[in-house]
Amino acid sequence: MTAPTPSQTVGPFYGYALPFPGGGDVVPAGHPDAVAIHGVVRDGAGAPIPDALLEFWTGDGAPGSLRRDPTSDRLLGRDGVTLTGFGRVPTDADGSFAVRVARPERYVSVCVFARGLLHHLYTRVYLDPAAAEADFGSLPAARRATLVATAEREGVWRFDVHLQGAEETVFLEFR
Repeated sequence: MTAPTPSQTVGPFYGYALPFPGGGDVVPAGHPDAVAIHGVVRDGAGAPIPDALLEFWTGDGAPGSLRRDPTSDRLLGRDGVTLTGFGRVPTDADGSFAVRVARPERYVSVCVFARGLLHHLYTRVYLDPAAAEADFGSLPAARRATLVATAEREGVWRFDVHLQGAEETVFLEFR
């Protein structure tokens, strides 16, 4: 019997070392194009998952603006000025997450890590249903709707992630 590989090691350990200070601040507070996306990650029974981790990417930033200590190579966080286009947030005890990004031209890419998943899942957040239809017009409307965030008020959008079940979010496979 061989030792388990990292993808076989299932556990609620994502919140231990992977989140970093300001991980949900893909754009700084007050950025003119900022939008907030928040929601809950749920399992197949609809229960919130309190120890998931989500990564967000937009095409609106320049990679490499996360600062490192030149002596220890320890991650110091964002420089507060340069956009990265990348954010990483854990879910809280209620399965909730929140991230602030620049309003995307088409969509925000999302990667979901959670206990019980041997491999992470990819999805997208669309703010415009027409963009989701243009990219996924062959999907039934109800399935496509799982990719579209709901506007709550100016600059604030709700996007829940359902890992399984009747409301399962559409996940993408990359090869």
